[in-house]
Amino acid sequence: MNKSEKLFAEALKIIPGGVNSPVRAFKSVSGTPPFIVSAKGCLLTDADGNEYIDYIGSWGPMILGHAHERVTESLIAAVRKGVSFGAPSPAEVELAAEIIKRVPSVEKVRMVNSGTEATMSAIRLARAATRRDIIVKFAGGYHGHADSFLIQAGSGAVTLGIPNSPGVTEGVAKDTRVSGYNDLEAIKTIFAREGQRIAAVIVEPVAGNMGTVPPTDGFLPGLRALCDEYESLLIFDEVMTGFRVAKGGAQELFNIKPDLTTFGKVIGGGLPVGAYGGRNELMSMIAPEGPVYQAGTLSGNPLAMAAGLATLRLLDSAVYEKLEKSSKSLQDGLTKQAESAGIPISAQRIGSMITVFFSQKPVANLADASAADHKRFGKFFTFMLENGVHLPPSGYEAWFVSTAHDETVIGNTIDIAGRAFESLA
Repeated sequence: MNKSEKLFAEALKIIPGGVNSPVRAFKSVSGTPPFIVSAKGCLLTDADGNEYIDYIGSWGPMILGHAHERVTESLIAAVRKGVSFGAPSPAEVELAAEIIKRVPSVEKVRMVNSGTEATMSAIRLARAATRRDIIVKFAGGYHGHADSFLIQAGSGAVTLGIPNSPGVTEGVAKDTRVSGYNDLEAIKTIFAREGQRIAAVIVEPVAGNMGTVPPTDGFLPGLRALCDEYESLLIFDEVMTGFRVAKGGAQELFNIKPDLTTFGKVIGGGLPVGAYGGRNELMSMIAPEGPVYQAGTLSGNPLAMAAGLATLRLLDSAVYEKLEKSSKSLQDGLTKQAESAGIPISAQRIGSMITVFFSQKPVANLADASAADHKRFGKFFTFMLENGVHLPPSGYEAWFVSTAHDETVIGNTIDIAGRAFESLA
């Protein structure tokens, strides 16, 4: 038994499932998760000294790679000044200003501690602003683990086959409607039936929690038009895509202005963080300026603010051009290798987010993602891990490319994937 196996055995005794977030348990890919002790650039090192090329990137935040020098220096400087104040600090004002400068739909922003907090707070605000109860989400869309969202959810919930979590009451569930992602006609039907009661539609503008699934032409503009027609709010969950797929997030790519946006991941540079923002008249309803209550002991934590600010300030146009080039090279290489081995895949990508679905056709929604060959993905995952490439341990997750993934690393990944595909033929 190696060190990771010993650690996992011990963790199983004292932590539910041995992990602190379900997908890490390797339930859908089998085997024992390596316990990571350090990371630098695009490489992870586990407790047994094994090194891996990392495409998890802490599930998205590490866009500059692990332990980036400038981010680390900013974090160390912040630590020396104190790790938490429970009072306002300059860095939170600076980070808020940086977000607002990049995202035209955001005029005010509130910092919180996680993506779940951000989405939970955004729907509370939407309900208050519209004086309506119903929230519409999309099957396979994961917006954190607040009760309202654990209905046909993506990410770990769909990986583990738990689309509806016990503990979510009927009273909460009755105020959530679920539609099909990329199915504009289905959501039009929901609005025709209950439009006057719909407070908001919440959507990942690029789905990332059933794997990387881009919006089809007309889907996001159609949502914007429906919300305008029925005076409902449109919420973009950009916890994953925000500052990951473009300088101004997915809303910059698709030229759509939501009413509210939630953020996380990249804006904390790898530390726990979340935020939500939008138009001034909406955000001014948040306490203490308005009546909608939301608070957090560690909100605006100076460490997260320092790491996030350092990260965003390094994300200029040249960085996104580099990420686009390397990510496209990975997508094209994987597709070519799979074709050569006679293995049907759909390598789907937006910016530096990519997913390989073992599917005969492109994946447009949760049903398509579920129909992909996840057993084959599990075998592919195991081969890649055993040969030094650490992918997300689920076929329903996005892979993340960082600036540390250079041409050599991308080339090595493609070569290893080629051998993996051949082993599956």
